[in-house]
Amino acid sequence: MDHFFRRLNSWIQKSQGQTIAIIFLLSCTQLLAEDFPAPSLETLDHKGVNGSLVICGGGKLPDQIFETFRQLAGGEKARLVVIPTASARAESESEESLISPWKERGFSRVDVLHTRDREVANSTEFVAPLKQATAVWIVGGQQSRLGEVYSGTKVEEELQAVLKRDGVIGGTSAGAAIQSRLMIASGNPVANLQRGLDLLPGAVIDQHFKARKRLPRLTGTLKQHPGYFGIGVDEGTALVVQGRAMKAIGASTVTICLAASKLREARQYELSAGEIADLTALRRAAIARASHQFPLAKLRAPIVENGSLMIIGGGKMTPELWKEFVELAGGTDAKIVIVPAASGSGSPERRSEFKILRDLGVQHVVALHTSDRDEANTEEFLKPLKEATGVWFTGGRQWKIVDAYAGTETEKAFHEVLKRGGVIAGSSAGATIQGEYLVRGNPLGNRDMMAEGYERGFGYLPGSAIDQHFTQRDRHPDLEGVKKTFPQLLCIGIDESTAIVVQKSTARVLGENDVYFFDAANDAEDQTTKTKVSPGEVYHLQDRKTVEDPSTTKE
Repeated sequence: MDHFFRRLNSWIQKSQGQTIAIIFLLSCTQLLAEDFPAPSLETLDHKGVNGSLVICGGGKLPDQIFETFRQLAGGEKARLVVIPTASARAESESEESLISPWKERGFSRVDVLHTRDREVANSTEFVAPLKQATAVWIVGGQQSRLGEVYSGTKVEEELQAVLKRDGVIGGTSAGAAIQSRLMIASGNPVANLQRGLDLLPGAVIDQHFKARKRLPRLTGTLKQHPGYFGIGVDEGTALVVQGRAMKAIGASTVTICLAASKLREARQYELSAGEIADLTALRRAAIARASHQFPLAKLRAPIVENGSLMIIGGGKMTPELWKEFVELAGGTDAKIVIVPAASGSGSPERRSEFKILRDLGVQHVVALHTSDRDEANTEEFLKPLKEATGVWFTGGRQWKIVDAYAGTETEKAFHEVLKRGGVIAGSSAGATIQGEYLVRGNPLGNRDMMAEGYERGFGYLPGSAIDQHFTQRDRHPDLEGVKKTFPQLLCIGIDESTAIVVQKSTARVLGENDVYFFDAANDAEDQTTKTKVSPGEVYHLQDRKTVEDPSTTKE
């Protein structure tokens, strides 16, 4: 691409019609920008892909890969379409020679789809076999042949339709590279780029990866196109993508690549056979690396200007804690919204919180739950929050709350509850989401304290990172690590059956155990200092010390 623009620019300088040439150059630039738009959180579907993808790195593929593909296609009921267009021999090979290997692998119904003409590829008659297909296999060769003929045509539309009805699309070598919109067409170490099929959004796919030493061209492509992440699939290997789960199978490895950012160095790591990566987390990580620095070197002061926060460390909720929440929400006249997104299962109305709150005299209790971000932006969905005096986030996994509501009108409405004097409360995951920096956000497990793509909490308590089940699960060293990495954060560890109530700049401790405030990083001793605060005591969040009478402290 750069080579193209250098030659075109040289032509412009030599040409007599400079104005026309410049207009042409700008038009080409706009076309390429439209072909490869920078990924954004607004266009990200956290559920991942429809159907399944089998992305193979070329070379001799083991039987396991073909059997996985057949099972995803429907087994004995599979209807397969083979696309040989990437091959230079596509015209000379007979249909029988293309079909027979697949029949030997257990596919009884196989069609071949091939043309070199985009007009043909846009015809209803040509794409008819795809309308009944449960599986499509794209043969290896030269991926530019595929992009030139099929990208942006009815063939691409029907391939997307195969996935939407839970079918599978597989391909090897060129048939793997074509599955990303930003497609590496040729060149090494500098890639020539072309428009692919966008079957795996947010990614750039390369193949024959280790065998042909293609790491430089993949990382170079990512450097030039911020917001994308890279997948390098080695020979004899496949990456199977279902929803947001990406699993390596076969003889070698799949390499995952993220470009460098202001805060982070470029990152590459390998998936061996059986190992899994999360598509949504990788897409969010790549977008985050292309965005503004987070967290900022200088953060907002940890002050709650209006309303109250009640941040609970998980475990059993004591009667004292429930009564405190009800009082903060307005007593028996409270209008409480329960948000069970972190657990995301079962009937929200059957949760124990409903019975407990009603036993305490609160009659206005509703559940607000969706995993559909479009629904989270509708006025109808937001109605309960317009009058709510209290919001309760349940425990579970905090990344699920992010997927459902981060950046939506619902998230804005949560903040509005606080602004008009209400209370935001939550236990376990519902505690951690209240910090500005989100810990334990990795969808693949809760061990990673700093999980790329899931580092932004909802920020009800600015400048903070909050962990829970703290002493009971021996999490002190974990939060110390976060503090050392980001010393500008106020890190808070809350024990089970314990809470802090935050109003203005003070945090009042309630419950049965303790809360730990990590005040500063001591670089000289490579340690952090922390203050243990027990029930009945108050900690001043700005002064970073325990106080006896909050009314005498500055706000």
